[in-house]
Amino acid sequence: MKIVVAITAASGGIYARLTLERLLRSSEVSQIALVCSAHAREVLAHEDVVLPEDGRIRLFGNDDLFAPPASGSARYDAMVVVPSTVGTVGRVAAGAAQSLIERAADVMLKERRRLVFVVRETPLSLIHLRNMTALTEAGAVILPACPSFYAGAQDVEALCGTVADRAVALLGVDAEHYEWGE
Repeated sequence: MKIVVAITAASGGIYARLTLERLLRSSEVSQIALVCSAHAREVLAHEDVVLPEDGRIRLFGNDDLFAPPASGSARYDAMVVVPSTVGTVGRVAAGAAQSLIERAADVMLKERRRLVFVVRETPLSLIHLRNMTALTEAGAVILPACPSFYAGAQDVEALCGTVADRAVALLGVDAEHYEWGE
């Protein structure tokens, strides 16, 4: 599978790192297009989050609208925006793509491919909720960054891992993950 991973400036870079690590553990994933917004890099540095490096990861600039993820002909199978700002959600919901992250998400919607937004914002305004509704109606999945406490996680990393597990599963990637009742 070819996956696009986009990181925006929302707090919670740990979710991006854990999602990438899980994708890289899957033999199904042959390629990851990684796109970070400029402010995402600042937030990652502030949160001391170091992203994994791997030959399957290809980094693209968020201002590079000629990059493969900007076109449906590149045939990426799925995309996750993790973490996602509500600003990114709003611009994609409005069809007003001005960056590679927004354009790649727009491509996923128009091509009817899997698109997951791991929204990291609280509280949510009515505008945020309407934008998330519009994306859901267009075929995207909204995955709030709400960890699963019933999984019995013993630390923050494991707790955040429950969100990364869900994101990877929603992308259609077969990977180890927590299942209720195990």
